[in-house]
Amino acid sequence: MKTPNRDLLVLLKDESRSELSMEFELEQLNEILFHVETLENFCIASEVFDLNKYIIIDNHKKLYKLLSKEELKPFQFIFNKN
Repeated sequence: MKTPNRDLLVLLKDESRSELSMEFELEQLNEILFHVETLENFCIASEVFDLNKYIIIDNHKKLYKLLSKEELKPFQFIFNKN
């Protein structure tokens, strides 16, 4: 698995962790994020407000097609459902 280029801030309660355990922890976090951060999961957790047509797009297939484009049309906004 290719390691993504990202900065992670990991806060620890105890300072007595070894460098090897920290490396292992960061590898595990990167592996979890690699599987979770997909366009499919993003489409499940998001919706698009299209103010041109006054509709809310929350269908996964339509969102996937819309978000696969390079950029949205003006007045189309991506919102997280959380």
